[in-house]
Amino acid sequence: MSSQTAGPQGSRSTDEIAVRARYEQMLESWNRRNAAEFAAGFAEDASLIGFDGSQYNGRAEMEAEIGKIFADHQTAAYVWKVREVRFLTPDVALLRAVVGMVPPGQSDLNPAVNAIQTLVAVKEGGQWRIALFQNTPAQLHGRPELVQQLTAELRQLL
Repeated sequence: MSSQTAGPQGSRSTDEIAVRARYEQMLESWNRRNAAEFAAGFAEDASLIGFDGSQYNGRAEMEAEIGKIFADHQTAAYVWKVREVRFLTPDVALLRAVVGMVPPGQSDLNPAVNAIQTLVAVKEGGQWRIALFQNTPAQLHGRPELVQQLTAELRQLL
């Protein structure tokens, strides 16, 4: 699948590029259905809140539970767009993104699973690691035009 990041590439700091790369590595690992690779970018004591509200704490639990998902389900592939990377301190970054998913065997997004993603990354020993990742459904209750707008924006990445 494809990704898109907002803003001019030339104006990004080395740290911003690294935070974006960590996020993209996580989603690309999901798309490859590789639980070990998916979990590898997280801090040892990280937390993950999934689309359905599932909570995983620690890299080992994430790898095990994501591995079960891959074993038991044909997962959809992510398409994403980073909206913002903001540094809260020199060693803590907040990344906000929007995502869509393409179901297996299909070529178009399923708007029902569009989501807003938030990632907090921390710099540990010179490496950026994910400390918290939250994947929130973009239901946008009562505002179907916003769902359509987000879906159209994400479709441009296909």
